[in-house]
Amino acid sequence: MAEIVNLRRARKAKARDVAASGAAANRAKYGRTKAEKALRTAEATRADKSAKHGRLDPRRRKP
Repeated sequence: MAEIVNLRRARKAKARDVAASGAAANRAKYGRTKAEKALRTAEATRADKSAKHGRLDPRRRKP
């Protein structure tokens, strides 16, 4: 004989599986460790400082 299945439970289980797979995809796409975030922040700060290094100060400009 066939196994009796509670349709409400089956529907909710399927929804949980879909949500879990979506969450796993988001973790792979957006998830970064704390060390990676700190590294990216340090690199951005260093690049910003080096870009500003060669600029002239507009307050010290002679008319």
